[in-house]
Amino acid sequence: MGMMKTWDDYHGNDRAFRICKLAMRWATTTCVLLSLTKAERCPAGCTCAESTRTVTCRGLQEGDLPMDFPHWVTNLIVKGNNISILVSEVFSPYGTRLELLNLSLSENNIQIVEGGAFLGLAHLQRLDLSGNRLFSISVRAFSGLQELRYLCLNNSLTSLAVAQVSGALTTGTLRRLQWLELSGNRLKTVPLNTLDKLNLQVLDLTNNSIQTIGKENVSRLSEHKAIRVFLASNPFDCNCDLQSLHFWLQNASQCPDASLLRCSEPEGRRGRPLEKLHREDLDCTSADLEAVSYVFLGIVLALIGVVFLMVLYLNREGIKKWLNNIREACRDQMEVYHYRYEQDCDPRLANVAV
Repeated sequence: MGMMKTWDDYHGNDRAFRICKLAMRWATTTCVLLSLTKAERCPAGCTCAESTRTVTCRGLQEGDLPMDFPHWVTNLIVKGNNISILVSEVFSPYGTRLELLNLSLSENNIQIVEGGAFLGLAHLQRLDLSGNRLFSISVRAFSGLQELRYLCLNNSLTSLAVAQVSGALTTGTLRRLQWLELSGNRLKTVPLNTLDKLNLQVLDLTNNSIQTIGKENVSRLSEHKAIRVFLASNPFDCNCDLQSLHFWLQNASQCPDASLLRCSEPEGRRGRPLEKLHREDLDCTSADLEAVSYVFLGIVLALIGVVFLMVLYLNREGIKKWLNNIREACRDQMEVYHYRYEQDCDPRLANVAV
């Protein structure tokens, strides 16, 4: 007869099966938790708020961007660090899993932005580069930012970067850009050679060194009536070169802060609102006529002088003879006076006369 399995045997096998099953579940759970912990951990030197999907990094010692952001982050703030160069494809190591919407890199002493620096951030909508010292901006600096709506470059552009920023903004990449801030960069004119490749609705040029906006730039702004241009805190020179801007301010509604614009020069109009200037204050025609009048007067006086000199030259013999006659007449007259003086002074001639 075969061996009969007792109840204890069945019970022991079932207990072992349960123990193995629990062990496998524990191992699986542990692995998952470990993997999630690694994926969700906050980078060193940063603070993470999953509720707002925000990671903030300040005072990074290495000066480089962290490489282990949580996958849920959509708002990244890296501020107050020493990141001198944004190298090409600096965000590419994150791959497509990093779906940033807002990126702030303000006050990081960034000096160079290489071409393709933001590749990999295809969903980015807001970019803040304010408070840096940009010396070099590649013409491909903003490549890959097809969804960018807002770009802030306040207090960032040096004189070298001003000449480059126009090319970087008008390559055709930023066709969805709606808001561009360029305040506090000592700009002397609008740094955009075209507006056709942008979809701008707000252009902030406040607190710069703009003295006038030329007719060409005014015409360009007039063609894009959806743009709102802010121009306060600029030292406008209220002479006849400001005529086109003054006409644009009076006949368009594209400058919301027009009432804040003030004259800086000339001294007689300093502090005067641009809106209260009269057409004759900026009349280039009268100024040109006045300049032409002075030139014409100078020419007439020069011609008179030349004619006078020619008359003197042609009559030089007669003038010489006339001068000699005057000299002889004066000499004869002086001799008569001299003779009379000698008679009056001799006492013997006086007695004889008596």
